[in-house]
Amino acid sequence: MKLATALIGLSLLTLATETAQAEGSDEIRIGQTLPYSGPASGFGAIGRTQEAFFEKVNAEGGINGRKVKFITLDDAYSPPKTVEQTRKLVEQDEVLMMFGSLGTATNSAVQRYLNGKKVPQLFVLSGATKWADPQKYPWTMPGMAAYESEGVVYAKHVLRNKPDAKIAILSQNDDFGRDYVAGFKRALGDKASGMIVAEQTYETSAPTISSQLSTLKASGADVLFGVVLGKFTSQMIKGVAEIGWKPDLFFVPTSASSISFLEPAGLDNAVGLISSSNQKDTMDPQWAGDPGVKEYFAFMKQYMPTADLSNSNYAAGYHYATLLMTVLKACKDDFSRDNILRQAASLKDVKLPLLLPGMSVTTGADDYLPFQQLQLRRFNGKSWVGFGDVLDDR
Repeated sequence: MKLATALIGLSLLTLATETAQAEGSDEIRIGQTLPYSGPASGFGAIGRTQEAFFEKVNAEGGINGRKVKFITLDDAYSPPKTVEQTRKLVEQDEVLMMFGSLGTATNSAVQRYLNGKKVPQLFVLSGATKWADPQKYPWTMPGMAAYESEGVVYAKHVLRNKPDAKIAILSQNDDFGRDYVAGFKRALGDKASGMIVAEQTYETSAPTISSQLSTLKASGADVLFGVVLGKFTSQMIKGVAEIGWKPDLFFVPTSASSISFLEPAGLDNAVGLISSSNQKDTMDPQWAGDPGVKEYFAFMKQYMPTADLSNSNYAAGYHYATLLMTVLKACKDDFSRDNILRQAASLKDVKLPLLLPGMSVTTGADDYLPFQQLQLRRFNGKSWVGFGDVLDDR
């Protein structure tokens, strides 16, 4: 009994020591894992932009007099690697928080660990509904609109514009895919069973999805909802074109809409594709004179002059970095983990430079979802063009 008590005391002391070391530093140490290699490596542009962003912040004096040390490591979109790199960031690099790490399975692998150590897991780049659960996991907060909400928005568009649709669904066989499909079906309501004529899934380890596409086409569907990610986005768009399938409405999730995923499929094949966003498309001429977009381009010109500006992952990295900046500035002189979490969970009508007009960020102690509004957009062969009203999951 005495040994057990001693071990508990030692573990609590270790946790307190780690927390004190992280919080007592003159630097604001921020950790992140992203896939810089592997099937989702296109998202690495997000972290590279954020490295440059905090370089700019430090050049301008830091945050409330403190410099930011931003450490972003490659997890190859592999949960075991995420665990390894996250433990290194927390236990060796002594980061104050994790920020903007990508993926549902990858973040799931470290959620319990980070909450157990009371390390903020802020603005997770995954729209899984599980991230907005302040009762069970108070130290985890999502950074994207929920996948379910996005699925709802697409289904609303189908009901409004093609009520007699025959729908085919291709989805990744994990929480990412299931959440989107759940929201889509929920919004279709009792019409779902009649409208959905075929469903197929794929594993992230699969080399191709060509057999699934052939099966879906054979169903006679005229609407395709592809809940895909990374290389499977390219495979799906190219594959649909190669088998001569021309669905009337063809949806991909926001997380699959980067130009870096469309290009390998041939941009001509992506014309008419529908996605959604809460972010200004920096390549859309309508935003050319927008102050927030001009500020972004000035930053990119100075700090990332060789970057391909048509790749929306750069803008996404900038977008989320400005959100974190809002939180860090609100911390004033108190950079304890408790206060970082408190400020992240008390944002009120925050406007960000690249957030679409009419949208803002609001969070609360019982409402961790920062983004709850979306606008549909369509690919025209060069860029995404927004259309319709701002929609939400109501």
